[in-house]
Amino acid sequence: MTTVPINDAAALTHYIETRYHARHREQLPMLAAMAERVEDVHFGDDGVPDGLSVLLQQMIGEMEIHMKKEELILFPAIRRGGMPGIEAPIAVMRADHAGHDREVAEIRRRTGNLTLPDGACGTWTRLYEGLADFIDDLTEHMRLENEVLFPPFEPAGRADA
Repeated sequence: MTTVPINDAAALTHYIETRYHARHREQLPMLAAMAERVEDVHFGDDGVPDGLSVLLQQMIGEMEIHMKKEELILFPAIRRGGMPGIEAPIAVMRADHAGHDREVAEIRRRTGNLTLPDGACGTWTRLYEGLADFIDDLTEHMRLENEVLFPPFEPAGRADA
């Protein structure tokens, strides 16, 4: 959980960018590279997360687009106190979040819910530890936006709605 005052939307947008966006940009390329190595080295072994590296590469692109939309469009509007029609980009972000939830479910499916096989190598172990951290970070990132940041700017949460 964050210690940023949740009633300060501008501070929360900066916190999300520096804590979560920056971290996802560090995490995903490393995880994709480790997944590719595990898939290559352990090809055909029981429990290999086949296709995980491709999924993570896809997520790198999708999340970069998502984070740029927040950084360049939505967050600046929130910092200005909102704008007419702000609910439309928020709806797009919520839809993206639902897609990220589906991707996390697919990561869990491909990895047997992050269950390592007996005798897993160090790279495989670090991969699953890193995936667990990434999933925790992404889950909290989306929770902060969906439950704290967005509602005051949506019709049901706005005093002028």
